[in-house]
Amino acid sequence: MPTYDYLCTQCKLRFEARHAINAPSPDCSVCGGTTEKVILSAPATHGHMARGRDLAMRSLQPKPEQEQHTHGPGCGCGRRQHS
Repeated sequence: MPTYDYLCTQCKLRFEARHAINAPSPDCSVCGGTTEKVILSAPATHGHMARGRDLAMRSLQPKPEQEQHTHGPGCGCGRRQHS
């Protein structure tokens, strides 16, 4: 069973709970309040999966502008040609 991290919305207790993926969030063991899942970080991956994760993270980063780009005949970049 997977382990999930929770935070109590009332007393702010942070704890772990193991349960099935479709099970409801547990109540706080200290005050009985409602809890919400906390996502701490992406899981570590190694080997082939690490390369895919690295590429995915890079694809989300902003791309530097191509200031040196020139529009030649048949340029299909979609950007307006500067005059």
